[in-house]
Amino acid sequence: MAIPEPNHTGTVDFNGWSTWYRTTGEPGRTPLVVLHGGPGAGHHYTLRIAGIAQQGRPVVHYDQLGTGLSTHLPGKGADFWTVQLFLDELDNLLKALGISDAYHILGQSWGGMLAAEHAVRRPAGLRGLVIANSPASMELWLSGAAELRAALPPEVQRTLLAHEAAGTTDHPEYRAAEQIYNERHVCRVVPTPPEVQATWDNIAADPTVYHTMNGPNEFHVVGTLKDWSVIDRLHLIDVPTLLVSGRYDEATPTTLKPFADHIPDVRWHMFEHSSHMPHVEEEELYLQVVGAFLDSTD
Repeated sequence: MAIPEPNHTGTVDFNGWSTWYRTTGEPGRTPLVVLHGGPGAGHHYTLRIAGIAQQGRPVVHYDQLGTGLSTHLPGKGADFWTVQLFLDELDNLLKALGISDAYHILGQSWGGMLAAEHAVRRPAGLRGLVIANSPASMELWLSGAAELRAALPPEVQRTLLAHEAAGTTDHPEYRAAEQIYNERHVCRVVPTPPEVQATWDNIAADPTVYHTMNGPNEFHVVGTLKDWSVIDRLHLIDVPTLLVSGRYDEATPTTLKPFADHIPDVRWHMFEHSSHMPHVEEEELYLQVVGAFLDSTD
């Protein structure tokens, strides 16, 4: 389906920097705010979620600081790029758009991690939460990635290990091996859809946030998030929550299970023909499932 055009685009000031956003749909029902992954991936690959607007609900996408159309800060170090920074940016955006008193959040991958961090603080305006393809801890994420890597062809595994040991993860051989993993467990639509490719291009153009917080790719996490966990705080989430994952997802069921075990009001939908991007891989069904959940929270 065609990605809906935005009704409005703009920027809001955040500590002297700019957060870019776009809104699809007219004001009406409780808006949905989409948090993209990475960190540092940009909003492009999540744009098909804007189809929710056709259900009469405005959808807000934005680029988190350091990526896409928001302010880039390549000179900032690891002490700057923190979870708290992105929580503050989200709070600032909600207030600036005038929706902080009533909104839904959908976070995809890292965005779901950020969404969980937002929700455990019990913000008064949060009405519903969608955690899509996200781990409850990076320890679980890395354990799942190790299992998926072990199922790759032996020569691919050898290439990955050799270049990781040598610190040459930007080598074309490594990138080619990485692509095999991505086509199995990140997005199974081949060739790569344009909006997904735009996100990879974003990271390549300015990898500051991604490399600092995550690492060189989806399965070799050596950045500042490597010890992150929200498991011990999940019981604090007090809004209806939908978990989303794909059968071939790099976010394996084990990585999401703590959400299901500890969030009081939770349900889980597994997309049987998807990996990490069911909003792209099974778009129509995804919009139906997420839309029905949001309707139930209204």
